Amino acid sequence: MGGMFGESKFEVLEKVPEECRAKAILIRVPASVEAILIRIRENGFEFPLIFKPDLGERGWLVKRINHEDEVKDYLSQIKVDFLIQEFVELPLEFGVFYVRYPKQASGKVISVVGKEMLTVEGDGKKTLKELIFGKARAKLQWETLQVTLRGRLEEVLPMSHKLELVSIGNHCLGTKFLNCNHLITEGLSNSFDRISKQVDGFYFGRYDLRVASLEDLENGSIKVVELNGCGAEPAHIYEPGFSLWEAQKVLFQHWKHIYRISAENHAQGVSYISFQEGRAIYNKFRSLTS
Repeated sequence: MGGMFGESKFEVLEKVPEECRAKAILIRVPASVEAILIRIRENGFEFPLIFKPDLGERGWLVKRINHEDEVKDYLSQIKVDFLIQEFVELPLEFGVFYVRYPKQASGKVISVVGKEMLTVEGDGKKTLKELIFGKARAKLQWETLQVTLRGRLEEVLPMSHKLELVSIGNHCLGTKFLNCNHLITEGLSNSFDRISKQVDGFYFGRYDLRVASLEDLENGSIKVVELNGCGAEPAHIYEPGFSLWEAQKVLFQHWKHIYRISAENHAQGVSYISFQEGRAIYNKFRSLTS
């Protein structure tokens, strides 16, 4: 199991134990707004919801849909099958990277990244637009924010009032990644080992999840919003100020894990993907996302 571009996010997520994953449904395109709203009601969903392509990279077309009116706009942009996923309103978001070699009885957590959502804090004087341009990370997202926050840009936030600008925990969307490897304990590894062994064919990858508390994280009482395989990185290396040399060491070890797992699986009869197959997958991905 992987998680490289071209693979179905929905099929991968469905492998995660039901009690540990966010509820999601798959929408095949083309689809009408009316058909989608029926599916939403049938599955007991309520807005806001997360819409995301069934393939993708770096937050491409992952959007929070707040009400029915926004569904039509999303349909005008998307041309591939996509997921509708419940919006998990738990306060903490992490990416937890797990590794187990096929010949080993148990695996371990090797990376934990904390995600600090893009927010601004009011001072009772500046408008929302001024607060956005006063914060470097927010300013970079202006093209998107001027659309998602239209009608509110001249609003003055009260003193100390915090407003979350983006609800998607993606680095490319302004989220700050934090090195939280201090949270790695034997208990955490045991919890993710227990969950991972229930995911068919899974040895290597990052759980992107939301959780109510650090205690729940360690115990594995989590809601996984996405599971990424070989295409994922141990994202704690993206903390501002993290050493370039340390990051390179982490990535070299990361690639050694991939190689060893691949070789052990191959020895047990799993065939390698051919160059032609890889190129075909890549070309398909490029054509759909260009």
